[in-house]
Amino acid sequence: MPGSANLNIMMKAARKAGRSLVKDFREVENLQVSMKGAGDFVSRADIAAEKILKEELLGARPTYGWIAEEGGEIEGKDPTRRWIVDPLDGTTNFLHGLPHWAISIALEHKGEIVAGVVFDAAKDEMFYAERGEGAWLNDSLRLRVSGRHRMIESIFATGLPFGGRADLPETLQDLARLLPATAGVRRFGSAALDLAYVAAGRYEGYWERNLKSWDVAAGLLIAKEAGALVEPIDPDGDLLEDGNVLVANEPIFSTFAKVVRNG
Repeated sequence: MPGSANLNIMMKAARKAGRSLVKDFREVENLQVSMKGAGDFVSRADIAAEKILKEELLGARPTYGWIAEEGGEIEGKDPTRRWIVDPLDGTTNFLHGLPHWAISIALEHKGEIVAGVVFDAAKDEMFYAERGEGAWLNDSLRLRVSGRHRMIESIFATGLPFGGRADLPETLQDLARLLPATAGVRRFGSAALDLAYVAAGRYEGYWERNLKSWDVAAGLLIAKEAGALVEPIDPDGDLLEDGNVLVANEPIFSTFAKVVRNG
């Protein structure tokens, strides 16, 4: 599916950074790892990938702003456009040799996400979308959310708090309500890929709290363009600011949302 010039820039940048990450992933045991916080690691590979993405994206669009997990925020000369980047979503998986991690790139224009790319370099799956143009996988596969209508036949994804995070009790309560009503809950360790998998119909829904904008900006657009309903867990909240997201296909969204919100 041919996309805009900006989308092509994003996909090219993702592939270049992906090659660097795959090379490091093959040598994961030799990576120099430093602690960034409880259970939250940053690696040489992560920083190298962000450097590549910054060079590619800001090199092509030097007036745009920038915000990323490792490198902080840069105010652009064009205040209406900004790259939102996670160079390695699923760092802990990466460092344990688990091939489930992704590069996430979103383009924000006047406060709205207008393009998104989630690249799973280990599996060579490029999920992408532009606002109003649908969601796609690799060269030509149009993405659509699952058509399942019953919660008991559906599987959902989430993140589980680690390292003593304060939201563990709330998440355990969510699971206590959801598990009896569903076919299962998965915790794969990458919010960006969880959202892409909802778009691809691999999960029926996804919810998680306390995420950062770079975790979900691209994936939310891809899910929405594939037909998912996307809302903050708190109906009055802000998806990117609060990071509390609720996503599902339309047939089960209201039931799913009620179960999560009635905690």
